[in-house]
Amino acid sequence: MSRTSRPRRLAAGLSAAALVCLSLGTATTANAADGPLMNYVVNTKATPGHVRKTEQAVKDAGGTVLVSYRQLGVVVAQSTNPDFRTDIRATHNGREVQSVGATRTAAVSEGVGGLNGYAAAPAPDPREGEQWDMVQIKADQAHAVTDGSRSVLVGINDSGVDDTHPDLAPNFDAANSVSCVRNGVPDKTPGAWRPTTSSHGTHVAGTVAAARNGVGIVGVAPGVRIASVKVVNDAGFIYPEYSICGIVWAAEHNMDVTNHSYFIDPYEFWCNDNGDQGAVQEAVRRAYDWATDRGTLSVAAAGNANYDLANKTVDRNSPNDTTPVTRTINNDCLDMPTELPGVITVASTTRTGARSSFSNFGLDKIDVAAPGSSILSTLPGGRYGLSSGTSMASPHVAGVAALMKSTHPSWSPTDIETALQQQADDTPCPTTTPDPRCTGTTAENSFYGEGLTDALEAATP
Repeated sequence: MSRTSRPRRLAAGLSAAALVCLSLGTATTANAADGPLMNYVVNTKATPGHVRKTEQAVKDAGGTVLVSYRQLGVVVAQSTNPDFRTDIRATHNGREVQSVGATRTAAVSEGVGGLNGYAAAPAPDPREGEQWDMVQIKADQAHAVTDGSRSVLVGINDSGVDDTHPDLAPNFDAANSVSCVRNGVPDKTPGAWRPTTSSHGTHVAGTVAAARNGVGIVGVAPGVRIASVKVVNDAGFIYPEYSICGIVWAAEHNMDVTNHSYFIDPYEFWCNDNGDQGAVQEAVRRAYDWATDRGTLSVAAAGNANYDLANKTVDRNSPNDTTPVTRTINNDCLDMPTELPGVITVASTTRTGARSSFSNFGLDKIDVAAPGSSILSTLPGGRYGLSSGTSMASPHVAGVAALMKSTHPSWSPTDIETALQQQADDTPCPTTTPDPRCTGTTAENSFYGEGLTDALEAATP
């Protein structure tokens, strides 16, 4: 989990969801009396970074940004500066401008700005103010850059997703959804991927991509698509064949990111023996390696046993589908899928930024941390509710990965994994009440891994 430098690549464009209207005040007063009020189109490259620099060039030339179409590389500006077209190219950021032109020959008749002198900015969804978790990871700031691209698809590998929920329906992809809970054989029957006995998957889905639509809440990546990959049966078990089916389906259907807020039953830790557990560990590893090679990044919950994954000694909870027995284990016994190579392992934080008391931990085991205590999200039947667990932390990181893939569409799972670690905000071990289980450095430790995931960094080219 090193922080080696990696060159950044710029996106070629973003979805229609990347349309951003910027707040105006009044027009720039320095040139208010210079000439008639005119509107202009200013063209640049279709990336968020180039558009942002062009917006600054508009302001430096005495203009005001009315609206920016980042997916087009077009900024609509307004100015009373008669030399606006010349001056914008003379500014520090003028080299970003490809062309600029007035949109009419007569002065603007509708006055300054948009409605009441302001461009129309997206109104917050009704319960967005309750989402402290989005503020903690800077998702609210990331949304000023992008809500994510419609070309990005996130698989919710869980207990099913209620696609009729008004906050999920706009982003739901039924064509790529499936159920894997009939012996691990894909069931493409419409609706088979819906929840039956659990609200878990619907809650996870809302954190990833609840739509920005004036209803309820907003997800980390409200502009991406989600698909339901049902891997939890009615009794609450996720058997290996379910998980294998789900990850293979996701990769075959070109899902960019998958979220796995579970461990594979019936063993909390699958040991690398010469019997059943070793064979299962090998089969599951092959499936996830294959999916990674196909371009699917897997993000998983670290687990809720307050267990040190780096120092395994005893398992008292397995097998959980018959009678558990206490057994001695070692670090060759894996919590799957979270401990598999290439899978992003996510620990949980509270509203104060502390490690959630239930969260598993472990030096060189945790990749990043994210909010997981008392998270508000969607529930079946159009409802909303609070849930806690590393299950709630993981979808925050899946959403951040989706924003990253939106901004850098050419990036591979390995590129995204590296960037997630590099961009995370370093979080030190607790000092007010020291905990000897927190080992490592501020840059990387057993509680937070590389740190708190950062949505704003992910959204920025």
